[in-house]
Amino acid sequence: MERVIGVIGGSGLYEIEGLEGGEWVTVDTPWGPPSDQVFTGRLNGVRMAFLPRHGRGHVFSPSSVPYRANIDAMKRLGVTDLVSVSACGSFRDEMKPCDFVIVDQFIDRNFARDKSFFGAGCVA
Repeated sequence: MERVIGVIGGSGLYEIEGLEGGEWVTVDTPWGPPSDQVFTGRLNGVRMAFLPRHGRGHVFSPSSVPYRANIDAMKRLGVTDLVSVSACGSFRDEMKPCDFVIVDQFIDRNFARDKSFFGAGCVA
């Protein structure tokens, strides 16, 4: 099976430099439309799919991003590995702008959206 890398870009990341031979494609999902079309192409010979989380032009606020549609769209395009890039601030002086950080603890304080692909009574 060919590896396909998916990237969901956060604020300020609306394209991937060097992604070649691609096109913007529309993907239909049972969750409605994703944030935007998905750009599919190749980077150094590797198939990739890129989706701007907030849409080109930053049209979705963080709490209104259709995250289930975004993830489903990537799955429908054959993505095998998914990376989500996000920009945020820090209260820690040792974390400077442009530092790369991997989050190991996350508390989702957004209570306005569903937290699962599955409804009540469905366990997967």
